[in-house]
Amino acid sequence: MAVLPLQERPAPAPNAQSLAWAVAATVCDPEIPVLSIEDLGILRSVVLFDDGGMVPAVQVTITPTYSGCPAMDAIRDDLVAAFTAAGYPSVHVDMVLSPAWTTDWMTESGKAKLEEYGIAAPSGRSHAGGHSGAVRLALQVKCPQCQSLNTKEITRFGSTSCKALYVCQDCREPFDYFKVL
Repeated sequence: MAVLPLQERPAPAPNAQSLAWAVAATVCDPEIPVLSIEDLGILRSVVLFDDGGMVPAVQVTITPTYSGCPAMDAIRDDLVAAFTAAGYPSVHVDMVLSPAWTTDWMTESGKAKLEEYGIAAPSGRSHAGGHSGAVRLALQVKCPQCQSLNTKEITRFGSTSCKALYVCQDCREPFDYFKVL
């Protein structure tokens, strides 16, 4: 039996679990439509299980960016719609609050998409799980338009609770900053 060179080997067939994850990963955040829920880090798990039907049922677990996030109902509905369109008739979406979501869960790709969209991505690591030690100092936030660090916070709460409103002192453009949580 001959072995094909690596570049000529067919790619392994994706398993049902990874296909289900891919369906969930197509759902975008309704408040920041350039980010998928995977990019944002709120997609926690996708599990297929047998509920007696011809097609496996799906259980999706998501964590909101904060407990009062108004987008979660829309995300749940979009997940059900995406899986139904993909041929999964039984979809269960669970929202879990613990452990609490942190910006550390955002993908690097998601952070880059934020910058391209005109929102400054979170900078630094969160102190999820508690922090005792030195007091954190505010860091300069880079303008997503001109890359200047000469920026100023206008208000701690921007267009959504997870963002702050900044203005660049150089290009004078206002922009959202996705806060480190």
